[in-house]
This record gives sequence, structure tokens and C-alpha cells, in this order.
Amino acid sequence: MKQERFFQYLQHEKRFSPHTLTAYQRDLGQFAEFLESTYEITSPEEVRHTHVRSWMVDLLDRGNVTRSINRKLSCLKTYFKFLLKNGEITANPMAKVISPKTGKRLPVFVSEKSMSLLFEEVDFGEGFSGIRNRLVLEMLYCTGMRRSELTGLKIADIDFSNFQIKVLGKGGKERLIPVARHLADLIERYIAVRKLEFPQAGPSNLFLTDKGEPLNTGHVYNLVKKYLSAVTTVEQRSPHVLRHSFATHLSNRGADLNAIKELLGHSSLAATQVYTHNSIEKLKKVYQQAHPKAKS
Repeated sequence: MKQERFFQYLQHEKRFSPHTLTAYQRDLGQFAEFLESTYEITSPEEVRHTHVRSWMVDLLDRGNVTRSINRKLSCLKTYFKFLLKNGEITANPMAKVISPKTGKRLPVFVSEKSMSLLFEEVDFGEGFSGIRNRLVLEMLYCTGMRRSELTGLKIADIDFSNFQIKVLGKGGKERLIPVARHLADLIERYIAVRKLEFPQAGPSNLFLTDKGEPLNTGHVYNLVKKYLSAVTTVEQRSPHVLRHSFATHLSNRGADLNAIKELLGHSSLAATQVYTHNSIEKLKKVYQQAHPKAKS
């Protein structure tokens, strides 16, 4: 199947992240393999909506959840739309494909009490790695940025005079995130230790490994999982859980939804509205406990 130009389009024009590109390559590869092994189809012009539906059934039989299937279908929709636009096919097989419905999954978050315990009681250490590890956790929770945004930070992105950070988000979109004074002080302390530890590193990437190399997203994931395991029993202990915690705690304390949207870098308000659910559930609990007619 014709894929090379498609992935160049996603990378250079749509500005998809490396993570999304890898997922799309894997999904499209799986679909191509299914078509060839099941129907002996190797050209996108031969694909019909019945073939896509057959693949959906096969994915369900193999134990794929609907959320995963919908992501794969999203890849196919983008792919065939691209082929149609470029005149490589005459009809879009995805036009008659209906995505399976998924249950609304609420974001997993860590309680405020547990987050306070993390930063007040857990010993991160005083050396370079300890200060860096603490800053990684503080940065993710206090700004709500994605881990790819965090690893992409440059020292020049920190504006200490205005207490803000410039972040390069999805699709190459830049946004400014305010930082509290305590976080700005921690960043300055880290940079000072970084210069002493790695004087030849230069002012490029803010976060470095213990060997002076740019910190990668896998390293960040392992750090977060390690430290969150010390204060919470939630099943998911990833950097994205800290992003969820950031947004949920803001929402619970009455922050405007549009403001949360801008801080997170969401393109639409719909993606942010999921965080209001936790606030509503909290209100329901208060109502059930306090109102005399609640249980009648």
C-alpha cells in the first residue's frame, strides 16, 4: 500500500508527533498485513468498506478494546482522505464505516493529599539527579505539560522575569504557561547545579541524564512511576496522570474551564470538559451528605 508520501505529509504538513507517527505506521502496517493475508489485496484502490469492517471484527476477536480500534480507524480515515485528495483513489471506503461506541473513560488522577505527601515527605536527594528528579515531578504537576513537551524544553524557554515557560505543543503550537515562584526558584537551582555538573553541556536542553545527555520520554516515565509509587496506589502512575491531576485539582478549586483548556494546550473545549466530571461527583457527594431531602 502507498504509505511513504502519506507519512511525509503527516510529519511535515500536519506536524504529527513522533509518537503518533509510530502508532500510525504500526496501525497501517497491521491493516495492510490483514488485507494481504485475508483478501490478497495489496493496493488501496481495491479496499472497500466491507474489508474495513471485517478487520474491525478480527480486532475485536483478538481482544482489542474499542478505544484501540477507534484509534486505528482514525488512522485509516486520515490515510484514505489523503489518498482521495491526491487522486490516488476514486472513492473513500471509510465513508460507510461507523466507529464502535466507547464508554466514557474518566481521567485517573492523584489526590491533592498524596501530591502534598510526595513533595513534603519523599526524599529526592540533594545531588544533581535528586534536584532534577524533583524538578521533573514538580514541573509536570505544576504546569500540566506533556512529557514530550517537558523533554523538549530549552533553558531559553524559561522566562524568569515574567514567571512563565514557553512550551512547544502538539502540531508545533506554542503556548505560555505561568510558573509559581517556588518552581522558578527550583529551576534556577537546578540550572546552577547542571552547569557545575556538566559545564560543557551548553544552554540547550534543560533536562539532562546523569551522563549529560538529553533526557528522553522513557526516562521521564520511569521517574514518575518510581516516585508516584511511594505515595499512591492508583493503577496508572504515568506522566499523563500528573497532567490529569493538574487539571482536576484546578477544576475542583473552581478554575475557569477555558483557562484550563489554554493551560493544557487543548485545541477544543470538548477535550477539557472531562475534568468537570470529578468536580460534579464531588458536589453530588456533598449534596447527598448534607441536604435533608437527598436520601428521600
